[in-house]
Amino acid sequence: MAPVIRNDPDLSAHWMPFTANRQFKAAPRLLSSATGVFYRTVDGRDVLDGSAGLWCVNAGHGRSEISDAVARQLVELDYAPSFQMGHPKAFDFATRVAKLAPNGFNHVFFTNSGSESVDTALKIALGYHRARGEGQRTRLIGRERGYHGVGFGGTSVGGMVNNRRAYGALLPGVDHLPHTHNLAANAFSRGQPAVGAELADALSDLVALHGADTIAAVIVEPVAGSTGVLVPPLGYLQALRTICDKHGILLIFDEVITGFGRLGQPFATQYFGVLPDMIVTAKGITNGTVPMGAVIARDAVHDAFMKGSENIIEMFHGYTYSGHPVACAAGIATLDIYEREKLLTRASTLADVWADALHSLRDLPHVIDIRNIGLMGAIELASRPDAPGSRGYQAMVEAFNQGLYFRTSADVIALSPPLTVTAEHIDRIVAVLRVVLANLK
Repeated sequence: MAPVIRNDPDLSAHWMPFTANRQFKAAPRLLSSATGVFYRTVDGRDVLDGSAGLWCVNAGHGRSEISDAVARQLVELDYAPSFQMGHPKAFDFATRVAKLAPNGFNHVFFTNSGSESVDTALKIALGYHRARGEGQRTRLIGRERGYHGVGFGGTSVGGMVNNRRAYGALLPGVDHLPHTHNLAANAFSRGQPAVGAELADALSDLVALHGADTIAAVIVEPVAGSTGVLVPPLGYLQALRTICDKHGILLIFDEVITGFGRLGQPFATQYFGVLPDMIVTAKGITNGTVPMGAVIARDAVHDAFMKGSENIIEMFHGYTYSGHPVACAAGIATLDIYEREKLLTRASTLADVWADALHSLRDLPHVIDIRNIGLMGAIELASRPDAPGSRGYQAMVEAFNQGLYFRTSADVIALSPPLTVTAEHIDRIVAVLRVVLANLK
């Protein structure tokens, strides 16, 4: 039964993103407040947040430290222009972010979202090669089933078909690597699957096809999140790094989801031990409270731009709200919470509990795969022959009605709770899932 909506709000004006609007407005799911790892609905029910909002509320909901910092900042300095002017918090926050990244990543370019961060990183890659006298390097390589936001650049290198099909040819000169999902060989893997490192060789094939000197960058999610938590096979990311090094190609890690503790390290690059040339991030950078994103660049990438006359703008790119003072205040308060509560490594202490809990569901009807890494997990369901995605949607609605929220990608249940989750919360997530999945038709 659909929840009862108080006050009967008018839902017609809001054109909702990534939502079947007519279906939603016929039976809306409206959230009114949130605290800790729980949302509260407008009809007064508590719903456990099994996906950290949209992979972004890493420190849990309702953190007064962040809201207090935002309130103070609005009074002190509500806005400062970001072109040819600055304010101290942007520089302080950039320093704090850079200290979390691996050694040699000392430069941070602020944006307002993951989508903007991706497009920024792609433009930096093109500008980097041009600054070094290799302006012919314009080709960008993404990956099938990749998600890199909704800008034209991110949509072009992205590989989720429904995100692309309506928008024409998109950017020219873009190619894609094959995805790494292999149910036949890797179903029910814990952590990194054993089979698939050889798929990185497809990059060598693209080099042979296009010529290495035409390729500017390769962008991948270390763990592909929005398509259903695809964990990289053992050795795959290392192989990509080796091929990029051989041919002078920049490697960009899209860590919009994996950044800020999702795998038990500040960034996935540290978890996997593979250094890209740029790290793209957003979401957890402010705990989802104020829109913000960032590109963290290796020194060599940044320094390539810092040549010529000092009065010349090195990169003609930026946003009205880059390094917004309120977002910076929220971000600094967020990093303080992460540090004080050791949240950036907490996923490593819960990873085995998380894995055991998820994999306990493998014998339920329609479950064809379960995969996990850090505090990310996915349960893949067999699709109905006549209605792909409908089983996953039904599971999401039924779970919400029973007090659990999670994201779905077609028939994949994607789980990634706040880093403040406890073993008891994990038990509750699994208990609801067990009931819901057992009753799916």
